[in-house]
Amino acid sequence: MDEKKVILKVRNLTKEFKIKSHKLGEKPQILHALTDVSLDVYQGETLGIIGESGCGKSTFGKCLVQLHKPTRGSVEYQGENILGLKKGEMKNIKKEIQMVFQDPFSSLDPRMTAGKLVEEPMIAHKTEKDRKSRSKKALQLLQTVGLDIQHVHRYPHEFSGGQRQRINIARALALNPKLIVCDEPVSALDVSIQAQVLNLFNQLQRQYGLTYVFISHDLSVIKHISDRIAIMYLGRIVEICRAQELYENPLHPYTRALLSAIPPESPFEKRERIVLEGEIPSPIGEQKGCPLAGRCSFCKERCRNEMPGLCDRGDGHQVACFLYESK
Repeated sequence: MDEKKVILKVRNLTKEFKIKSHKLGEKPQILHALTDVSLDVYQGETLGIIGESGCGKSTFGKCLVQLHKPTRGSVEYQGENILGLKKGEMKNIKKEIQMVFQDPFSSLDPRMTAGKLVEEPMIAHKTEKDRKSRSKKALQLLQTVGLDIQHVHRYPHEFSGGQRQRINIARALALNPKLIVCDEPVSALDVSIQAQVLNLFNQLQRQYGLTYVFISHDLSVIKHISDRIAIMYLGRIVEICRAQELYENPLHPYTRALLSAIPPESPFEKRERIVLEGEIPSPIGEQKGCPLAGRCSFCKERCRNEMPGLCDRGDGHQVACFLYESK
């Protein structure tokens, strides 16, 4: 991946939420949703982001498209820090960075037909001013994602979950984006439909030269679609590398435990299950030491007091763990 162009450069991205206290006069507490997340996204690749519920992966995706305003850090799109842009300048960037959400029904206006939903971004960004050309492009996009002319005038409640997500994908394509952030786009779908939608994502990537940041909690989904994978735990990236290498040679203790939970392909295959005992630490308040320290069997005193940074183990394989710092 090193020879490829970096389309998105994220550095020290941090998002904190203030939680108001119910007690009078008490200061609000800080919830650390994202802490110092740094990574590169290469043009034409699919970067998978995976972790447990509440690890901050969806917050990360929303920060990339500016649905959440980061507390600090930078997001450079093609060399330009988009966090400092004015509203008018950001509108041009948003044409090139789109998002597909988890729930295909709540992200569609129930009062609009499929055709009008796909036309809506073109109207908002004034890319197709002629009504006929908008309708024609909307139909073409719906056909591209596997729908047809019979679906143009139907409303969201008349579609299945998989069809609704196809409308969402068509709408994301309406502005000819270069980067699409996919936030759990198949988790609300049946398993058989998931495979069809994942294959559609792959087909569209080849057809349009798209780059994906693909967020999921499903290890099999991430393995199927990703070129590289980043593992998140409690708002931090703990490991990132090529997809195949992650499954063959996981380094971080959390990654190993996560992969050990995958059911074996054969009932006769023996696999040791790594169980992380103890409670997941709270993201609220002061954050000290490695977030996995209280659950890790390799934990040392240093782990409880210092936060390990990502260190490169070669060939782009990075891991945030003191076990590998001096090796």
